[in-house]
Amino acid sequence: MRSIWKGAISFGLVTIPVKLYSATEQRDVAFHQVHREDGGRIKYKRVCTVDGDEVPYSDIAKGYELPSGEMVVLTDEDFADLPLSTSRRIDVLQFTPLEQVDPIYFNKTYYLEPDAQGVKPYVLLRDALEDSDKVAVVKVALRQRESLGTLRVRDGVFVLETMLWPDEVRETDFPFMEEDVDVRPQELQMASSLIDTMTSDFDPGEYKDAYREALESVIQAKVEGREVVSPEAPEEAPAGADLLSALRASVEAAKKGRTDKGDGAERKTAGSAKAGSRAGKDGAAKSGRGTGGAKAGTKTGTKKTADTKAKAKSGTRKTA
Repeated sequence: MRSIWKGAISFGLVTIPVKLYSATEQRDVAFHQVHREDGGRIKYKRVCTVDGDEVPYSDIAKGYELPSGEMVVLTDEDFADLPLSTSRRIDVLQFTPLEQVDPIYFNKTYYLEPDAQGVKPYVLLRDALEDSDKVAVVKVALRQRESLGTLRVRDGVFVLETMLWPDEVRETDFPFMEEDVDVRPQELQMASSLIDTMTSDFDPGEYKDAYREALESVIQAKVEGREVVSPEAPEEAPAGADLLSALRASVEAAKKGRTDKGDGAERKTAGSAKAGSRAGKDGAAKSGRGTGGAKAGTKTGTKKTADTKAKAKSGTRKTA
């Protein structure tokens, strides 16, 4: 990974120099806009709407449009003069329990690595924060934009979560919230039963991006010149199905899914045991065949000895 920002965590009178890294990445399949006929890349020109001339990047500035339609042009110097006290600092404002921070505020996730001279205070704050079961509420400026954030510990590393400001979160205002919806006790009980049946520990490794995999398969098929086969769509319940019946069927399906998983594990175990038993029997049979061969050899040897003795007696009688 390559660091995208350098600064320091400011914790009281303690300063911890750190480097910032993006903690996440999108794995979407990237496309280019191309000409359908020949696959040529489509390019766009930056053209001024006033004089129609193409404008180089060096002449492009940021503009804020007023309600009257007039444009206020801001230059790099205007942004440089703005008072950003946290331009190179992550200021710790307070500590608070994580459950008090609504996840809707979280925006972007970063890892923080200490510089060589900041390892000890980094580890000290990390361990103290981890023992407290709290997160640090911070303020930081990244890319000329100041925002709130939280510091928490994940796998021994500080994680910075930048946050939206409160006025950036929209209020919920939907018509159905004013309706008086009658939920029957049986329906609520069945929904609770479905939740209990489907409850398990979260393992992100169990899930995958099926759409991306299918898209990559389509691309690979195009490359290889194969026919693209679309998978069958799963059956869906009728739209007008009774809610209670649908919940009951969902509970049964969830239970069956868990039973099938358990049976699959038992079959694997039983199969392994049977295989081991067959291997033992085969080994015994082979060993028995070897013993039988030894017995046959012993019998043959005994018979040869008896014939020799008989011939010797016959020779003695002739001599007499």
